[in-house]
Amino acid sequence: MVLAVALVVFCIYSLARGAGAISDVIRHDDLTAMSRNPVPSSAKSKGTGVPDCTAKDVKLELATGSQSVGVGGSMPFAMTIRYEGTSSCLIDASNASRILTITSGNDTVWTSKACPADPVMLLMSHGDKRVDTLTWNANRTVDHCVDDADLPKVDAGTYSAQLSLRDDPKAVSDKVPFLVQ
Repeated sequence: MVLAVALVVFCIYSLARGAGAISDVIRHDDLTAMSRNPVPSSAKSKGTGVPDCTAKDVKLELATGSQSVGVGGSMPFAMTIRYEGTSSCLIDASNASRILTITSGNDTVWTSKACPADPVMLLMSHGDKRVDTLTWNANRTVDHCVDDADLPKVDAGTYSAQLSLRDDPKAVSDKVPFLVQ
């Protein structure tokens, strides 16, 4: 009987100490988390020691599965960032930094940079590539972020699309021509 009571007392004592230790760890983690600096929201790699990618490091490619889209239709674009540099670098692959621009003649009709996007930081090195799809809903961009359904549709005509990097105007893809019919 004394042995059973001792075992119960030992178990209760051990559980209490364990709960206290866990509580201390949780409080320590909470304090540590509050004192950490937030991750920068810009596309710059300040503080990481890894340089930002430039036009000489990457090649931008743009493709679409169709050469035409109906008025009011939609067209998916495959956007590729291909690494061609010699040492690793960081690139923001978000739609706010990697910009798809639709033009008709000298008129910019639509751009993916109208709405903000969270950074998508990628560490690029030998052999890396990133392919994303962005669908254009055959509409016009306004100078501020508006719900896609509220944007006016474009008219029938000849258009072209080009991919670029916001922070490096030399980094551009070839233009991809297409028709809106």
